[in-house]
Amino acid sequence: MTNFVIAGVPGVWQIVLIIAIVLLFFGGKKIPELMRGLGKGVGEFKKGIREGEDQEDTLDKDQEHK
Repeated sequence: MTNFVIAGVPGVWQIVLIIAIVLLFFGGKKIPELMRGLGKGVGEFKKGIREGEDQEDTLDKDQEHK
């Protein structure tokens, strides 16, 4: 079996270490609140991207009619 590391991709032990550090800093009670906030932020980001694409499509259609 070949072992290789892809640059920038954390391994299993790095992920476990990150989770342990987050739990130490914030505690188990704060994690759901943090994840909820992160989810809302990602949702707003996707919404903004969709709105930007819609505006771009509208501008392209307006320019085609001129």
